[in-house]
Amino acid sequence: MTVTIVGSQLGDEGKGGVVDLFGDAVDVVARYQGGDNAGHTVVVDGDEYKLSLVPSGAVRGKTGVLGNGCVVNPETLFDEIDTLRDRGLDPDVRVARRAHVILPYHRVLDGIEEEAKSESDQEIGTTGRGIGPTYEDKAGRRGVRIGDLLDPEVLRERLEYAVPQKRALYEDVYGGDAGEAFDVDALFEQYREFGERIREEGMDVNAGEYLADRIADGDEVMLEGAQGTSLDVDHGNYPFVTSSNPTAGYAATGSGLGPTTIGQGEVVGIVKAYLSRVGSGPMPTELHNETAEYIRDEGGEYGTVTGRPRRVGWLDIPMLRHATRANGFTGIAINHLDVLAGIDEISVGHAYELDGERVETLPATTERWADCEPVLRTFDGWPEFDPADVAAEGYDALPAEARAYVEYVEDELGVEAYALGVGPGREETVVRYNPFE
Repeated sequence: MTVTIVGSQLGDEGKGGVVDLFGDAVDVVARYQGGDNAGHTVVVDGDEYKLSLVPSGAVRGKTGVLGNGCVVNPETLFDEIDTLRDRGLDPDVRVARRAHVILPYHRVLDGIEEEAKSESDQEIGTTGRGIGPTYEDKAGRRGVRIGDLLDPEVLRERLEYAVPQKRALYEDVYGGDAGEAFDVDALFEQYREFGERIREEGMDVNAGEYLADRIADGDEVMLEGAQGTSLDVDHGNYPFVTSSNPTAGYAATGSGLGPTTIGQGEVVGIVKAYLSRVGSGPMPTELHNETAEYIRDEGGEYGTVTGRPRRVGWLDIPMLRHATRANGFTGIAINHLDVLAGIDEISVGHAYELDGERVETLPATTERWADCEPVLRTFDGWPEFDPADVAAEGYDALPAEARAYVEYVEDELGVEAYALGVGPGREETVVRYNPFE
């Protein structure tokens, strides 16, 4: 069986915590897209684990797989693995031979392109980790894959083809002074050594075949997406999007499993009880007042990878309707209900008004979305509560006002909330239904 975990908004919904929550019954956790721009924070018994590339299931000792839809920075991968080992864990991480490799010149170009966009207020909010340029090279058929690192002759050939193009772009278009990031010999030696370690530790796999074999053996597989639906390059608010497809359809493409295999399982959308985002782009329910500061501070709304303060706003229901349709959610998990505790009156964007008409879901273009005005619905706020007590006692221990908020979201989306995050820790979640049980 598979369960696919998808962000339903603009990223930072708490996907890693849900992967960890349901992870006890899981044998394999596979990421199907993104790279080390995907910050996940898992808290266990007060200990915090910040991961950007290694699948979140590693904290529970599960096998982690980086699928062919991922882009992989080997340096980040080994840094995270070594850090987990230093903390007493023994992560079992496999990486798809078909996954593309992030190289130093990708990171250099990512930073300079984002700087250029910032001059016209078109910055995406990229982490500067080279994700976009790596996906560009993948589509342009000039990328380097994990399998190439295992064959020095092929690696050399790939680098000799790609690097001169990148050096010319950096020097002739951006006026940069190319250094080691654009040096074929230096890159060859560094990435050949990464390939040797991957081979020595038996990390490389044909991901689709590996996952299919595990399922055939009766193992439970969780598929983990990064970012969120409205950052999807096809279904998000383009161009303020990531460079891949976080939506559930890509779980098949990015893992190598067939869509019929994944379709027999569950797709769980992760919802933050309010909205946050990094970078430019429309956000109709955005707040610019003391409530925004309260939510940002209570929710720790600063990027896991970058540390940047996030923009915050009320929950956007049209966005969630769009995500529910695009992903085919069978259930949702609502996180950060505790963050809203103590606010007297809570609003949600129930619909939009666009050109005098009521709109229930996202327009297809970002420009039209920017023209939308939120139609707000208000709810009574709820008092602060003890997360551990609520988690231990169950759903009925939540304040009545918080339950009304949850049930409103369920009714609007037509799916049940499987889990409710009432605090940051693994033990501070109300589990109403575990899809693996």
